[in-house]
Amino acid sequence: MGIKIVQRHGKSLKDKLYIPAIVGGMKTTFTHFKKNLGDVSNLRTMQYPEVQPTDITERYRGVHRLTKWEDESEKCVACYMCATACPAQCIFIDAEERFDGVAEKRPKEFKIDLLECVFCGYCVEACPCDAIRMDTGIFSFTASKREDFVVDKERLMSHERSKDFDDE
Repeated sequence: MGIKIVQRHGKSLKDKLYIPAIVGGMKTTFTHFKKNLGDVSNLRTMQYPEVQPTDITERYRGVHRLTKWEDESEKCVACYMCATACPAQCIFIDAEERFDGVAEKRPKEFKIDLLECVFCGYCVEACPCDAIRMDTGIFSFTASKREDFVVDKERLMSHERSKDFDDE
């Protein structure tokens, strides 16, 4: 009937105890430990955050920013395209009516949860107004509370374009 019988490995007592695998792993660990203890110049350790990484490519997607018009108002028209395209569903927008004639509406609230964000860039690609970008060059962000990772509209608009992206 086309049934293939596959023999199961690990039937011996030696394989069931996992002792040889553990000993082999410990042997590898202690070999590296002994080698690195004698010559620390081979270690690839960086004193972060005092020393920042230099091997980040120019294609890296940093933290988001919202772009502005010349009059410092946001370009976002609260179309929800970025929130719809986001696979992590970490963008939250609450729209309000806009009376300055630039657009029909604008975001009353615009929040991005950076702990849920996967930094895929789909929000940037989906935005029809070029209102959201990921060119800040900020690759490291820390906080002591979860709430500090939820970035609001004011903070997103305060992020500047990184000087590394100016030549594009």
